[in-house]
Amino acid sequence: MTDLDPDTLAALLRDVRILKDIEAIKRLRYAYFRCMDTANMAEFRELFVPDFTCHYVGSSYEYRAKDRDEFIEMISDSFNSEMAATHNGHHPEIDILDETNATGKWYLQDVVYKYRTNELIYGTAIYTDRYRRTDAGWKLA
Repeated sequence: MTDLDPDTLAALLRDVRILKDIEAIKRLRYAYFRCMDTANMAEFRELFVPDFTCHYVGSSYEYRAKDRDEFIEMISDSFNSEMAATHNGHHPEIDILDETNATGKWYLQDVVYKYRTNELIYGTAIYTDRYRRTDAGWKLA
């Protein structure tokens, strides 16, 4: 094996860290979709920083959450045993900004069936995310 100079080794270690962080963020977003679709709100809650905020804009709605608790309550009310859903996130574009912050864009395709109203909904969106590294790993911010 060739000896690497310290600068090359440091750059290689940095690149490996970035790739590992990107993979961890992918897993975070995949867990988000899985927990939402299975209504696993206990695990879902752990995917967010407490000061999480969001802003969703759809064709007929706009929603803002000022913190994690407000968002979890909305998702809990929306995804439950009276429906079936599948959310698929793909084509991630993740940028590691520094040691503790990252951003990402994801395409979303979803199918939701509401048992009570016999509604079948197909949707698509683009998520623009902020992530923060915590002592427990990467979280949605």
